[in-house]
Amino acid sequence: MAARIWYVIAAAGRATRFGGPVPKPYLKIAGATLLEHCLRAFASLKGIAGGAVVLATGDRRFERLPAVLRRRVVAVEGGDSRARSVLNGLQSLITASADDWVLVHDAARPCVPRPDLRALVSACRRDAVGGLLAAPVADTVKQADEEGRSLRTLPRERLWRAQTPQMFRLGALKLALGQALEQGFEPTDESAAIEKLGLRPLLVEGSPLNVKVTRPADLAFAAAAWSAVRRLR
Repeated sequence: MAARIWYVIAAAGRATRFGGPVPKPYLKIAGATLLEHCLRAFASLKGIAGGAVVLATGDRRFERLPAVLRRRVVAVEGGDSRARSVLNGLQSLITASADDWVLVHDAARPCVPRPDLRALVSACRRDAVGGLLAAPVADTVKQADEEGRSLRTLPRERLWRAQTPQMFRLGALKLALGQALEQGFEPTDESAAIEKLGLRPLLVEGSPLNVKVTRPADLAFAAAAWSAVRRLR
C-alpha cells in the first residue's frame, strides 16, 4: 500500500509577542482566520488522508469554524512547548502508519502558496529523509557579540530561512521529537529534531510570500501576501 499523507497544524502557541484578546490563529485576513486559510490550503492537496490541529487548552473557537474545514480533522490539546504540541498532534493520528508522511505547519503561516505545497510533497516523496520549505538568505547576515555589536559577517551562500510545512515520515518524526524531549533538547522546528538523529532534511525553495505572523505589523504583510498568493494555483 502506498504511503498516505497527513498533516498537523500547530495552533496552540501563546503568542506572547503578539498580544491582544484574540488568539493568533483566529485573527483574520481576507475575511477568514489564519487557521482557516491553512486548513483550506491542505484541503486543496490531492491524496490527503486527514489531519490534526493542535489547540491551546480551553480553545472553543475551533469548533465554530466551518464544518467542511473540520472534516477528517482531529482537534487535540497542545503541550508546554511547540515540540510537545506537535508530538501530541502526531500521536492523535491513530489510523496512520509509521511509513506514512506527515506535513507539519504553523497556523501563523496562512499564505503558503499551493504550488509550493505541491513541490514539497513531490520532492519529499522522492527522498529518503523528507524535507522542508525554506528560503535562501538574501540579506547580509551579522553575528552579534554580548554588547549588541557586530562581531563578524557570516557567509550567506549556504544559509536558508526555514519555513513550514515540513514533511517527514510519521514514525521517524515521532522518534526524533520523543528522543529530543527526553534528552532535554527543545527543537524549534521538526527538521532540527530530524537533524539530531544524524539525518539531513532536503531544502525545498519556498516563496517569500509564505510569511509568518509574529507581531501585529505582520498581519498587514500577510494580508498583502494573500492577495498575491490567491492568484497562484
